[in-house]
Parts: sequence; structure tokens; C-alpha cells
Amino acid sequence: MKSIKTALLISGFLVIMSGILYAKEVTVVYSGQTHSMLYPCSCPVRQDGGISRRATLIKELRRKYPALLLLDTGNFTGGGQMDEYTQNIHLDMQRSLVNYKALEVMRYDAVAVGPDEFNFGKDFFLKNAKKTNPVYLSANLDTDKVTPYIVKDCDGTTVAVIGLTGVYANQKTEGLKIEQPDGVGELVARLKREGAEVVILLSTLGEKEDLKLISKVKGIDLIFVGHKPLKEEALTKVDSTFVLRPPWQGRQIGKLVLKINDGRLIDCSLEELPLTDKITDDKDVAAILPLCYSDSDCRDNELTGICRNPGALNATCSFIKPNKIDLTMISVKDCRTCSTEPVISRLRKKFPGLSIKNVEYPGTEAQAMIKSLAITALPAFIFDKKVEEEGNFDNIKDDLQLISNSYVLNPRASGMSYFVGRQLKSGKLDLFFSMFEKDASLLLTALREFNPTLHFLTVEGDKGFSARYGATEVEEYLRGVCVQKYYPDKFWDYLICRSKNIYSSYWDDCLGRVNTAKIKGCARGQEGVDLLRENTRLNKQLQISSGPSYLMDNQEIFSSRGVPAKEELHRILKKQAK
Repeated sequence: MKSIKTALLISGFLVIMSGILYAKEVTVVYSGQTHSMLYPCSCPVRQDGGISRRATLIKELRRKYPALLLLDTGNFTGGGQMDEYTQNIHLDMQRSLVNYKALEVMRYDAVAVGPDEFNFGKDFFLKNAKKTNPVYLSANLDTDKVTPYIVKDCDGTTVAVIGLTGVYANQKTEGLKIEQPDGVGELVARLKREGAEVVILLSTLGEKEDLKLISKVKGIDLIFVGHKPLKEEALTKVDSTFVLRPPWQGRQIGKLVLKINDGRLIDCSLEELPLTDKITDDKDVAAILPLCYSDSDCRDNELTGICRNPGALNATCSFIKPNKIDLTMISVKDCRTCSTEPVISRLRKKFPGLSIKNVEYPGTEAQAMIKSLAITALPAFIFDKKVEEEGNFDNIKDDLQLISNSYVLNPRASGMSYFVGRQLKSGKLDLFFSMFEKDASLLLTALREFNPTLHFLTVEGDKGFSARYGATEVEEYLRGVCVQKYYPDKFWDYLICRSKNIYSSYWDDCLGRVNTAKIKGCARGQEGVDLLRENTRLNKQLQISSGPSYLMDNQEIFSSRGVPAKEELHRILKKQAK
């Protein structure tokens, strides 16, 4: 019997191995969330990106993978709130036009239509969108200028690509209707019936909506959502669907290798390829790309560039050497959510001659500076006093505090990620939140397994407690802390239930059979006030007035927009535990 079992095991192993060995492969190259960033970024460390470099790398990949599928996940137009390089409508439109041409030159197979494509109104988009080369995709946008989906034969594998436009863009489409994506399930099922082995969805609905969609619609093999925030995984998997987040601003492009066996996607691997200065500019794209649109596009080591005739093909850069501005940055060595790049980028625009010295906490030098300058939160940005001699000093002085002979950037301008001097409490998680936000019940449901300590967002003043939604919100929190004291086993269920219907007067329906008189007496008396004061003591101490915000290990703080994905929280907290 032992030999028979062994033979069966070997046979099963060979079947599995043969499936992997004979799986077909499809290469997908993609960009997204570029916001018409045409040039390498003005980042403090690596100046990656630029469409000329992107075109060069795409040509190299095409030579290696002739049947590759080239996609852009949308929001490729400049001028919106996420466009860090916006200047004015005229130049932003010109930048976007160049980007349209570049997508054509690079021969994208399909480009998703995102909300930012309507930053200049519907006519600008409709005039520049074409049915071919590339195909603009949206299954829920009502216009013949776009196509719901494409089906492509990728070296013997049939791949369908669907586009979805964020419904919230209706406010700027000037009557061009963007519908709810109710028919996606039927479309996916039909494409599968008609022979699609892989279905890819390019969505700009927003990640929360995307995750809801794939929980309802079966058959979506791979979905592109939003963009990749700092330190977040670019590739994850939810049930049977691979979830991809494109690199921000086109500083990298993604290369996916899909493995297909027996007509279905069995594996997906990702390589993110940075567009470094080692990649030469493509001559075809360079021919349509003005030399500069702003002074920040003109770079020559430490020289300050001045853009002449911005946005025109005859644009030129002239250079002068800027004054050297010393900046000391105190960063946290092992911080999981800290980000200094956005602040450095803003400061460099004001002071091109910025010379940065990075001092890592908890090193000896960092601790000495923190003590002498009374710094309580990190990262910290410290200027030499000579910065006041610079012409742009008046534009930033309100954000600076003079201590001794140094100017320290206020935390409200730099952001706070780490509190100095707080005792480390490994594994502890605190949540600061409002029950009156629309996703409060979803937030609590998602976070329950992490067992955070909950803090209500209310502030105590001379006249008692106040909250964003008024006395009703304060009353709710007074009841909440009383429920927590007298019925702790019902506390989480009560909060989730109440958050679903927060304005209902029947709050006791969320408690079942309990002594509601005890809760009322507590909430209306000094006992409730004392409990709520204790609940919000940490809020006051850390000056937290908005949320949802999270304090990890009693030291590191970050916030989220709406409900974070459980997978993301697991990644952060796993790093926390290490």
C-alpha cells in the first residue's frame, strides 16, 4: 500500500508541475496616475520618471516581448488636485496635449478614462480622445469616443480589458453621463463565455468601491485600482482577483507576467522598473516635448533654472547658481508610515539651493538636537538662521519657529509621524474616530480584529465638550463611554450598530436587554463626563482633532482616508510587530 500511495503522490506532483511548465505567459506593461508628469520628478533623492525615458524603456521591452500588452490605468491628464506640477490652465492644457500625443507615439493598446480626464471639461477630452491608438476605455461613460472594452490576442492567449470611470467625475463632465457600473458583472460573464481567458479591469472608481465590486462580480482576474501609496504593496490578492496599484506619477512602470493554464489565470508576478537617469531619452517623444514648462523643469546640478517660452517647442533654460541653504532633517530610522519627500519637494521649489543633511533618530546627534530645540514630533526640518536672507523667506516664515539660531518648521506644515519621548508600547494600537462619519460602521468592523483602544473625537473646553456634529455627537459619546464601563462585552457591537443609523433616537435597540436607566443616569451625570474626559485624554495630549487617525506602539501616528483595507493594516502591523 505504501508504494501505491507514493506512486499516487508522485503522479499528482507531476500533474501539478506539468501545469506550471506548460502554462502560457502574457506580459503586461502599465503606467497610471501620471497626471501629465512629462519630466523626471524634482525629488530630493532620485529624480526618476519622464515620458522620454518611459518611451525608451517600452521600446526595449517590446523588442524582448513582441506580444506585450501596454496599458495606462487612467488619470493621465494634468491640472487637477493631484497634479503637483500644475501652473495655470493654459500650460496645464498644453502639458496634457503633449501627453495625449506621447501615448499615441508609445503605441498604448488601451488607456482608461479617469475623472481627471475632465479637468478641462468634456470638450477638451472629446476632442483629443480617439477610437484607436490608443483605445480609450470606459464601460460606464456615455459617448462614442470611448470603447467599453478591448479583446486582444496576446501570443495565443485571449485577454479582455475593461475600463471604468469614477462616478464622482459627473460633477465636471458638463452633462456627459457617467453611470453606475451595474452592468459590469454581465459584461465580464459574456466576455468569459466568448473565450476571454483573462479579464483585466482598469478602474478609477476608487479603491473602496473597487473592492466592493470584486466581492460581487466574479470572473475579474486582475483589477487596477487607484495608485500605490508610500510603502504599500503594489500587488496583492483578494479572493481570486489580483489587485494592482500603479506607481505614482510615472516614475516607474510596472511589468506583469501572467501565467495562464487551461484557460485561466493561475499566477501573476510583478517587477517595477524605475525610470532612472541611466535610461536615455527617446528621440520620437523628445521631438514633441518642450524643453520646459516651469523653472523646476530646468536642472543642471546645483544651478537654478529659468524657463524661457514655457510650453513652446522653442523653450529654453538659462541657469544661475542659487544660494546654498542648509537644512537639517531629523528622520526616524524605522518609521513605517513617515514620508519626508513631499515636504522636501515643496521646500526645494522655494529654495533650489537646498543642501540637506539627514540625521536619523534615535542616534546621539538627533537626540541632542531634539533636546536643544525642544522638538516633540518627527520628522523635523531645521534651517540655519541665514535662510531669512533669502527672497522666498517671507513666503514661509509663518510656518517657521525661531529657536536659538535655527528656524524649525512647525509640525502643522511638515506633518507629524512620530512622537518623541513617548514610552514604547509594542503592539498597542489606538484609534481616534467619529461615529458620525458615513463609513464609521465599516471602519469599526474592519478594525475590530486588531482590538484598538477607541478614542472619540470630541474636545473639552470651558463650557464642556464640543464635537463637529454638535451636542448630538457629544451625547452619543457620553452614552458610549457608559456602555463601555457597564457592558464592556457589548461595547463594540453597540458602536457598530449605532454607527449604521446614528441619527435614530432608538439607541437602546443596539444594546438588547440591559439596564438602560443605568446608561442614561451615567451619561447625564458627572460620571459620564469623567469617563469621556478619560477617553479623550490622549486626544488632548497629542492634539488630535480629526480622523480616522491611528497611534501605533504609543509612538507612531498616521491617518487614512475612509476605511483602510485589512490587508494594508495587516502589512503595517506585521512590520510593527517586527
